[in-house]
Amino acid sequence: MENIINSDYLVIGAGGMGMAFVDEILTQTSATVTIVDQKHRPGGHWNEAYPFVRLHQTSTCYGVNSTPLGQHRIDEFGLNKGCYELASGSEVVAYFDKVMRERFLPSGRVTYLRMSEYRKDGTVKSLACGTEYKVEAKKIVDASYIKVTVPSQRPPTFEVKPGATCVAVNELPRLTPSHKHFTIVGSGKTGMDACLFLLELGVNPDAITWVMPNDAWYFDRLSVNPGRKFTDAITSGQIKVLQAAIAADSLDDFFQRALACGELLTLDPNVKPTRWRCATVTKLELEYLQKIKNVVRLGHVTSVGPGVMQLQKGSREVPADTLFVDCAADGLAHRPAVKVFDGNRITLQTIRMCQQVYSGGFIGNVEANLTDEARKNELCRPIPLPYVASDYIRCAIEGSESMLTWLTEPKVVSWINESRIDLFSPYFDFDDPEVVKQIEAMGELLSVAIPKMKQLLAEDALAAA
Repeated sequence: MENIINSDYLVIGAGGMGMAFVDEILTQTSATVTIVDQKHRPGGHWNEAYPFVRLHQTSTCYGVNSTPLGQHRIDEFGLNKGCYELASGSEVVAYFDKVMRERFLPSGRVTYLRMSEYRKDGTVKSLACGTEYKVEAKKIVDASYIKVTVPSQRPPTFEVKPGATCVAVNELPRLTPSHKHFTIVGSGKTGMDACLFLLELGVNPDAITWVMPNDAWYFDRLSVNPGRKFTDAITSGQIKVLQAAIAADSLDDFFQRALACGELLTLDPNVKPTRWRCATVTKLELEYLQKIKNVVRLGHVTSVGPGVMQLQKGSREVPADTLFVDCAADGLAHRPAVKVFDGNRITLQTIRMCQQVYSGGFIGNVEANLTDEARKNELCRPIPLPYVASDYIRCAIEGSESMLTWLTEPKVVSWINESRIDLFSPYFDFDDPEVVKQIEAMGELLSVAIPKMKQLLAEDALAAA
């Protein structure tokens, strides 16, 4: 016979988004929550991440609102010097575990079914012992819709021929001492991290081959430091981007202007980036990465063998003893936008560009404070995760339009002002005439920039057709 659990919310997934949502529900309501997750502890994909992974955004603005992560410290040495600290993967996992053990469960309002699977018929089955539960909840929250895949969770997408050694990036620390040559497959955040890991260990850059299927634009990490300390810098950067869009006569011209004003960075100024994946980098990290001269731009790898790899646009010889390191998993899933609020179902999605955990908390605040479904969806319009370079403009448009809507809802403005996990927003003090003046000036700038950005996107799509 099934065990019956009654709960106000059934949350599927204990990753960052789900945890941030639940944190707001616990803080702002008296509701009960049942969390179902397939993993043995909270933290989502962080449980399978490579051992040297770190956040790409500051610890200061990551996690759940109620519980700080890190020491609010600026790094004084290393490649992240001058920026706020970046938590390691193990620190992030320990953090979410602490939130569960020291905040959620002691509240008496959270039931945590770990290593359990939610099934479409509404039942939950333990993957460890087979016990089944029936969760009768008023609302179901899908916190697993935006899936993150890391290399250790799947085999390589290319053929590995006999005699070649190919491993997921998780194995790199263990195998580094036994190899003299390395081929890093993947140009995203994971590939960058793998290259920096080797370079910081003192590996000769000439011993590293970096497969770069597509170059991408990067954020300068210093420009996206916490807004509460660097409000002027962040606002100045946003203004520069909007002004670049207004002045640009094409999408390519916009990116060159954004590059010239320092808001975006690129690995090689002579190669046009075609991707946008929200990775951040310091200028010192970029200098390190630019030491690698064996950069292969022949598309995706199709097979690897002893001394050679085949790619979409040709082949390339590599040292026979090279260690192929798979960093090519698509960490940010491409999922179509759906309504966040739909009857008794809530689907957590990104409502600010590449700010998944922030989005989970934001949606939780809206759920806790508003009742009209249409208004809730108006405030929580999904912004699909970016992939190609033009998505930067798309996300900037959608994010700007959302911010204008958020400013019309006092409960949202209050949450933004008080939120620990808000990375980009300035402080909105409508009682301060100078702040109101600045907000009005930004609104006027957006009224010109948004139509121009839409024009740039439309012209770029027409040219590509």
